[in-house]
Order: sequence, then structure tokens, then C-alpha cells
Amino acid sequence: MSGAAGREPRKEARELRSHRWYGDGVAAGLRSFSHRARTRQLGYLPEEHLGKPVVAVLNTWSDINPCHSHLRERAQAVKRGVWQAGGFPLEFPVATLSETFQKPTPMLYRNLLAMETEELLRSYPVDGAVLMGGCDKTTPALLMGAASAGLPALFVPSGPMLPGRWRREVLGSGTDMWKYWDEHRAGLIGDCELAELECGLARSPGHCMTMGTASTMTAAAEALGMTLPGASSIPAVDSGHERMAAAAGARIVDMVREDLTPARILTREAYEDAAATVLALGGSTNAVIHLIAMAGRSRVALTPADFDRIARTVPVLADVRPGGRFLMEDFHFAGGLPALLSRLTDVLHLDRPTATGTLRDRLAGARVHDSEVIRPRDNPVAAEGGVAVLRGNLCPDGAVIKHLTAEPRLLAHTGPAAVFDDYRELQRTIDDPALALTADHVLVLRNAGPLGGPGMPEYGMLPIPEYLLKQGVRDMVRISDARMSGTSYGACVLHVAPESYVGGPLALVENGDLVTLDVAARTLRLEVGDAELARRRAAWTPPPPRYERGYGALYADQITQADTGCDFAFLARTGRVPEPYAG
Repeated sequence: MSGAAGREPRKEARELRSHRWYGDGVAAGLRSFSHRARTRQLGYLPEEHLGKPVVAVLNTWSDINPCHSHLRERAQAVKRGVWQAGGFPLEFPVATLSETFQKPTPMLYRNLLAMETEELLRSYPVDGAVLMGGCDKTTPALLMGAASAGLPALFVPSGPMLPGRWRREVLGSGTDMWKYWDEHRAGLIGDCELAELECGLARSPGHCMTMGTASTMTAAAEALGMTLPGASSIPAVDSGHERMAAAAGARIVDMVREDLTPARILTREAYEDAAATVLALGGSTNAVIHLIAMAGRSRVALTPADFDRIARTVPVLADVRPGGRFLMEDFHFAGGLPALLSRLTDVLHLDRPTATGTLRDRLAGARVHDSEVIRPRDNPVAAEGGVAVLRGNLCPDGAVIKHLTAEPRLLAHTGPAAVFDDYRELQRTIDDPALALTADHVLVLRNAGPLGGPGMPEYGMLPIPEYLLKQGVRDMVRISDARMSGTSYGACVLHVAPESYVGGPLALVENGDLVTLDVAARTLRLEVGDAELARRRAAWTPPPPRYERGYGALYADQITQADTGCDFAFLARTGRVPEPYAG
């Protein structure tokens, strides 16, 4: 595949960054002699690596991450492609962020992986990188680090898993987990059915096959131009996925020779197109935080307001769960992301560069093969993008709601607040009939934000009381400074900023206060007078720090709020970072 800069002068061997480590024979000095000797220790011949682009293959595989359990094999395909294109691959294991298992949340460690990525690429003799990930936080983390490091980089998505199955039903991971867990709590299915579902929800390697955060962020990476065309939707176990990995390995070698760096690809136009993609997919609310953080690393000022502005011009065209009917395999065979973007060309920046030509080049010949899955503009899933950004006295710096998945009756709603100070308290008490909650109540969870969580866990799809589930209630207005899984659904207002833990207005809500949500007006209000709120604020006491030492203390000292992407302040700021001296 030809690159955006394919006709430009190509780097000679002596111009490669890795040449500073390996040099030209004895004349290059002691350090170069040492580096070559240690490479012989690894078993490599001089002709295998000297004068060739050295490609770091950053692999987030681990035994505890089911989304990435096939990436050890895929890394071999990437390396095969690098070899065939005349490069020299070196595989680096990097932190795995398993959405399923890592507590309190892998969001606590997104910036740690970003920092590890940046520093590995900067400190080793590499000329470019292939980034292998897909589980929710790995995609933004790897791309944030690569953007900061500044070396040519290409992302290889891990791909969605096979559709789930239970009896005659096709299941979507996450989405149907929430659904059937509530059915079990409501007494509509029993323990035996739940045990069967447990074995059918996730049937293969790969990330969630709904339009959760993983599918959303890998699609965003493709829209940015940081993958091969069509890469983000290839099922993890499809042979096409291995072929894509090998092709990515070959392509990164040419990107190094062309000096096609992230800075040339990750422009303001690219981030706006990625936001439009997320909105047209009915994608995860988490993409708002991640794309803002990623854009910050690219020195692009993306804000929640940009998402809301773009949402008003972009319809939802992907009929994929949780906002639609189908799954990622259906989306892939309907044409994948190139097909969807081919129906949005009027709102995209077609002449911007990507890893493989311009965006216009990538969409040439793209076709929709199933207009049920990827809808035409005159028959959208929704007329506007699936995420709305709210403002009001309860969220002065913003909040988000995936209104596409909420019950319409709740999109303009006023109800009394039922307040929970932490998630464990909510779990212990939510089913207590003594709370006397009704379907009109607004469930409020606080102390679940970036600092309060800690790490802003995916608590935002607050459980509905069991006694209301048994009455047939399946949605309520729920408000928190937490996030929720991209596979989740309902009238859940998330990312309330500033968070309650730092004294945001959410900290001042009391049981019984009326709260008004109006999605059409993009407002979220606490119906309490300013004087009363001032009295409550004067009485509020800051909570003690969550961490007194270790990584958690560094995190608490440097983390920013949701509206600015939850990056570390010292990583997000501008400033010079010197290249290491290799001699």
C-alpha cells in the first residue's frame, strides 16, 4: 500500500534513528561496538539488522486479557511483514489493560501505558512502531504514547470476538450481560439459564463485538488514519486478521522510510473526523474522554463542545448494539468503516493524510453491502449523533449521555434525587424497599470520578432496584461522575465535571432534591437555589486522599478532569524532551 508521502525522498540507512546505536563498524566507537555485540548475543547476524529500519512491535498480550489472547500469534504475522519489507522487528511486551479483570479500573492505568509506550520508543534503537491492542484503554494509551514519542507508528486492532450464542439467541457481550442479569434479578430466568449464558457470552479471543468502547476506539483509530483501511472491524479469529497484521508490518517499514510520523497524520481535521465517526457509529461515551486526551498529545484542542457541535450534523448510521440490532461481524461484512464513512463524505476532511494515502484514497471504491446494518442517510438509526453533551448548575464543565440507548420518556424528566456516596453503599442498599424508590426517582452516585473512584470506574449504569425490575421498570435517570461501559445502555448521565470528590456541585445534592434532565435543551439542573447551594458548599469538607504513596499518589497529583481528557498534567503539557544520546 502506498503512503501519503510515497513520492518523497526515502531515508537512507545512515539517516535511520537506529543508526545512532549501531553506527558504521569500529570507527563508530565503543558504544556502537557494544550494541552490535549484544545484538549478536541475541542470535542475529549483521545482515539481518544493520542498515534496516528497526520496528518495535508493542504487544499488549497477556494470559489475563481475553481480548488479546491471540496477539502473541498476531505479533508473529506483524514481524513476518516487517521482515518481508526489509525491516528488522523487535517485539516489546507492554502493560496489558484488561477491562474485565483489572481493578479498580484500567482507566487508572491508561496513562501509565501511554507513558511506557512513549519511553520505550524514545529510549531504544527503534525507527518506528506497530502498536497492538484493542481492549478499551489500550487503543488510546498506545496512540497517546506514540503521538508523544513522534516516531512513525501504525496500530493493529485486536478485532472483535465471535458473536455470542445462547440457545437460539445471538448475544452481544456486555450488552446482553446487563440485560439478562436484570432479567435474573427480576425473577424471569433462573440460575441454570444464567449458567448457560455464562458460557455463551464470549466465545473466542477478541474484544466486545458490540459497539462498546473497544469497537468504538479501534474505529476511531482507523478514522484517524492510524490503521490500515478496514482493519478495525475484522473479527479476531478471521484469517483476514492475520493477513492485516502482516500487511501492517510491511507498511510500517515504508512509513519509516517516508518519515510519515503521527504528527503528519493526527491533525485537527483527523480528530474532528474521528469524533464524527464515533457519533455516526452510536459509539461509546468513553470516546469523548479518550479522543480529547489523544488530541491533547497531538497539540489539538478538542473539547466536549466539539462533540456536541459535530453530533448535530452527523446521523447515526450503524445499526449495531447497544443502540441498534446487529454486531460487529455484521458490520464488517456490510463493508466496515470505509463503507460507513463513504456515506459521510460531505462532513469529512477527505484530503488529509493517513498512513495509506489521503482519506479520499482510502474511501475510493468503498461500498455498503448491507443497508440494514449500515443505514443510508435518508433512513438513519437516529437523525443526530448518539452522544449529547449537557451543561447546567449540576455540571458546569459538562456531562455526557448516550441518549440513543435511553427510553425516550426519560429524555425530558424531573424527579427527586436518591443519593449514594459510593458504589459499595449503593450495591448494599439499592434493593432495600425501605428506600421507597419509584421509577421517577433520579439515582445519583458520587465519589466515582477520576480522583474519587479512583480512576473513574465504569459504575455509571447504576442498578435499578430489584422490586422495580419486577414491576417491569427497565430504565431510570441515573447521574454520576463515573463512566460506564460502552456496551451499557439507559438514561445514564456520566462524566459530571467537576467531580464531587473535588467539590463539584454533585457533592452538594441531597436526597429529595429535584433534578431536571432535558436532552433536547442539553441541560442538567439541580432545582435548588443559589443561596442554599452556597450554604451547602460552605459546609462541605474535602475527603482525605485515596493514596498516600506509590503510583496512586502520582496519579492523584497529576490527573485532570473528564472534560480535559483525564491525562496526566505533566504528560499533556508542551515542552521539549531531548533525544537520548546513544554514544
